[in-house]
Amino acid sequence: MSTAPETAAGSAAGTGPASSKQSGDEGQQRLPLLALLALATAVFITSLTETLPAGLLPAMSNDLHVSESATGQTVTIYAIGTALTAIPLTAATAGWRRKPLLLTAMAAFALANTVTAVSSLYGLTMAARFVAGVAAGLAWALLAGYARRMAPVHLQGRAIAIAMAGIPVALSLGVPAGTFLGKVTDWRLAFLAMTALTLLLLLWIVATVPDFPGQQRGERPKMLRALRVPGVTPVLFVTLVFVLAHTILYAYIATFLDDLGMGGNTDLVLLVFGIASLVSIWIVGAQIHHRLRTLTIASVLLVAVAATLLAVLAGHTALVYLAALLWGLGWGGVPTLLQTAVGYAGGDSADAAQAMLVTLWNVAMAGGGVIGGVLLDLLGSDSFPWSVLLLLLPVLGVILFARAHGFPAERSAA
Repeated sequence: MSTAPETAAGSAAGTGPASSKQSGDEGQQRLPLLALLALATAVFITSLTETLPAGLLPAMSNDLHVSESATGQTVTIYAIGTALTAIPLTAATAGWRRKPLLLTAMAAFALANTVTAVSSLYGLTMAARFVAGVAAGLAWALLAGYARRMAPVHLQGRAIAIAMAGIPVALSLGVPAGTFLGKVTDWRLAFLAMTALTLLLLLWIVATVPDFPGQQRGERPKMLRALRVPGVTPVLFVTLVFVLAHTILYAYIATFLDDLGMGGNTDLVLLVFGIASLVSIWIVGAQIHHRLRTLTIASVLLVAVAATLLAVLAGHTALVYLAALLWGLGWGGVPTLLQTAVGYAGGDSADAAQAMLVTLWNVAMAGGGVIGGVLLDLLGSDSFPWSVLLLLLPVLGVILFARAHGFPAERSAA
């Protein structure tokens, strides 16, 4: 999940290099699509690296000589690596120039995925996955803020949406493609393909992505100060609980579908979910500048309706696909919505607020895997959608309550 060490206030005030030209400069009124697509590809790589083992568990566990549940912890250790390092890395690298830092993070991904692909030792694989998580914490500390700094103020939400499009693309195309590649060839090739894509991305970043300076020493992130900024805490709470609810179901969707007798259709269900997520992020990107609160409420309600269908009517195959469609429509734009909300709410403390957001996001992902496993053992997979509904109640309540700060009803164009 992403953080943004550059503050929204700085971009709006025109203090960054991208804003140093005259406001009438025509180039500042358009989005740098090639550069933003490079960031979207970086998001794609980080998201797919995190979730890819979920579709390759049987083959990986066989080669690593451990159980599938133990292999599943390769996803958890990735999230833990990000959660433990996002805040300290954001603080430690705040003064670094942004482009070399992004290149360093993506190079670490190439190394970690290569080691994962060639490793036959469970301990070495887990270490590589932890390094990948650390690299994710570093990358996510840049991506949303990078996208925002490259765009004029009135297009910053759309720029973040383009960069975050890598998440639904990874879920809709990357995971099914990686799973298919692992089935027809070898799971190791899926990770080597990630390495090859990352190497190409490094060249792409060098060629198209502009560089920005880091923060001056007096501007370094102050984490505790950000918590006192009105609106930051509600957004962080929504992030933690919403992502937890989503992950409990998503991490075990294959098991849930298998218990319904739809195990052979997991890839199709995920494809429907992913395509709907792409539609969602397009809608969010087009409307977020004026309708952030409305879109956030709609996202929660759509996921809640999807969970209700899975809880009550999952015996009907067509309704499972409808639930996946609604789930994707609700979830696809959530990363963009929450990052934009915390960036606006944080103001001059947006960098620290975003670092805490990425930490809580990954804590929620790791917690979702653990809680989902406990629920599966104690209550069975049919408890997952009910758990989602239970968790979404306080999420919706906080969003509705945070009308003045966090998720305001209106926001000025500036």
